[in-house]
Amino acid sequence: MKALVLVSGGLDSTTCLALAVKEYGHENVVGLSIFYGQRHDKEIKAADAVCEYYKVEHITLDLSTMFQFSDCTLLQHSDGEIPEESYDKQLEKTDGKPVSTYVPFRNGLFLSSAAAIALSKGCSKIYYGAHADDAAGNAYPDCSSDFNNAMNTAIYEGSGKQLSIEAPFINKNKAGVVKVGMELGVSYELTWSCYEGHDKACGKCGTCIDRIAAFELNGIKDPIEYEN
Repeated sequence: MKALVLVSGGLDSTTCLALAVKEYGHENVVGLSIFYGQRHDKEIKAADAVCEYYKVEHITLDLSTMFQFSDCTLLQHSDGEIPEESYDKQLEKTDGKPVSTYVPFRNGLFLSSAAAIALSKGCSKIYYGAHADDAAGNAYPDCSSDFNNAMNTAIYEGSGKQLSIEAPFINKNKAGVVKVGMELGVSYELTWSCYEGHDKACGKCGTCIDRIAAFELNGIKDPIEYEN
């Protein structure tokens, strides 16, 4: 059996990759990274480093034109500022809508693209790192259990029942992901989560705040450097 893992270069997807390598062996795992028009290439460079570390085949795909009409603040063409506050505080201002860094239906597009590649590469599983903290409060609705179940059904049926999704952290928070990663010996110093593309992580955006807290809840220090 083979598995394809969506690898962003971040903490969650890297932990997924480590799980898949443990389960299937590095020779039976394919990493897929997707450029979607994000502000910087730090994520893709981190994904390269992670895949090289785990000795897995690494495929990259450019889907940036799909998001050319979006004003999501993560995208290069957006004039919006990335919020420097927690997701909880951001959600207080959205009236139930996703946060400004939600890329429209990104995981749906990523999983569909991954399905096409996975089938072509002889894989039977797609791993991705959605977790409960991102889905909370509708911040990122394409990280929810309901979304995952619907996509899994669609991909399973649409692939002739050859392919299914594995989302091992769908009911875990980010601290739970770090706990699993520490047990697996994940080299988190290779990863990049920050929405900014500076030399060091900003420590202020929603994903940095969540990441720092996840390590603290496990009683350990995040191995990457922050600006403050």
